[in-house]
Amino acid sequence: MTIAPQTLAASVARRPASGSVHSWDLSTGVDGPGTRFVTFLSGCPLNCLYCHNPDTKKMRNGKRTSADAVVAEAGKYTTFIRASGGGATVSGGEPLLQPVFTGELLHRFKHELGLHTALDTSGFLGPRATDALLADADLVLLDIKSWDPALYRKVTGRPLQPTLDFAHRLAALGQNVWVRFVLVPGLTDGEENVAGVAKFAASLGNVSRVDVLPFHKLGAAKYEALGERFELADTPSPTPDQVAQARALFEAEGLNAV
Repeated sequence: MTIAPQTLAASVARRPASGSVHSWDLSTGVDGPGTRFVTFLSGCPLNCLYCHNPDTKKMRNGKRTSADAVVAEAGKYTTFIRASGGGATVSGGEPLLQPVFTGELLHRFKHELGLHTALDTSGFLGPRATDALLADADLVLLDIKSWDPALYRKVTGRPLQPTLDFAHRLAALGQNVWVRFVLVPGLTDGEENVAGVAKFAASLGNVSRVDVLPFHKLGAAKYEALGERFELADTPSPTPDQVAQARALFEAEGLNAV
């Protein structure tokens, strides 16, 4: 029997989405406003020197999970989440490595559970995000690792330009964005580098907040468990003064830095 293309398309559209999920958790203040149900997807095309979740880098490290299961889990906490002004965030890894699954999660969090939604991404795979996916994201948490292209490649192993292109696309769409910048002493903390990220973020016109995130080594044990070397094992966390100086550079551009 021959199946008509439109029938086949409808069948595919009704097929429940599933993806490689590393874990989920409740967090407050770091993955969007309020208390968040955060789904961490597995797989990432970047290889950041300071990655604190190296166990999410490979897709095979996750568990194949249906969107139904994730949404059902999030549904257990909706009353608590709404009371805190929170929502649901899809993170990783890199969620745009699994764009169909990510899109379904955002859509169902927003329209079935009535939650504020956020997408946490490096932007490197920005072209994989459809306009429909972005329309279901009330907020994009955009990680800009460095302003200097050579340093960006050193930090991530990838080029900077795709992230900048995605940022411009988000600006054109009027998407609410929080920029996230990890401050690593001796690596990303140069004044020119920080100021470059700040000027770029301010030029977009849609960045409502900047999170200056102090580098930490809480994930060091994960590298050891994976049998991998943590390249920044001897790098100290920034001091409160160093963090304040970085925030001041963003504030000098008129941005809300926290």
